[in-house]
Amino acid sequence: MKNILLIVMMGVSLMTYSQFKERKYLNNIIAHAVWQTTQDVTYDGSYRVIQYPMGDVPPHIGVCTDVIIRAIRQGGIDLQVLIHESVKKHHSYYYPNPSPYYGRNGADSNIDHRRVRIIRKFLDLHYPESKLHYTDSYLPGDLIFWDNWHVGILIDEKIEGTDRYYCVHNIGNGPEKEDVYYKFPEDDFGILHYRINF
Repeated sequence: MKNILLIVMMGVSLMTYSQFKERKYLNNIIAHAVWQTTQDVTYDGSYRVIQYPMGDVPPHIGVCTDVIIRAIRQGGIDLQVLIHESVKKHHSYYYPNPSPYYGRNGADSNIDHRRVRIIRKFLDLHYPESKLHYTDSYLPGDLIFWDNWHVGILIDEKIEGTDRYYCVHNIGNGPEKEDVYYKFPEDDFGILHYRINF
């Protein structure tokens, strides 16, 4: 009986530690997304050669995808590496019709992970369970995609008088916290909702 009790207690302890780690990982991501809204960042999506791994454009520039990449790195996940390795293995999936500007020369660790469409394809391929239905609840840490052209991340602050969370994104004015209305799929914006558990 004592052995059974000990095994149960160990299981609860491991589960609690695992939940703690997951919560800390998520808290770091959310806190960094919020912190980004205090920074002066010029919207600039131009191509730049960056280091690999853990490469980043200069901190005073960025686009919507950079908000996500930088925040998720604070959770210990480098999307640059994950996406680059995936594009190398599944190039035709990511670039079915390569153009002179996109995908013609194979995987590119400088830019692939900074493209909204590529991030979505990566999630659909490797984390299909992360895509939620529009009726599912929205929680801090969730990614919101506006079709293939924009992305933001929900933070743990609700809009006063509502159950909606603020979203941090960069749509031209640098990272900012805004009230995003979660439209249904039939609406023009084609908003999609993902919850990733790396």
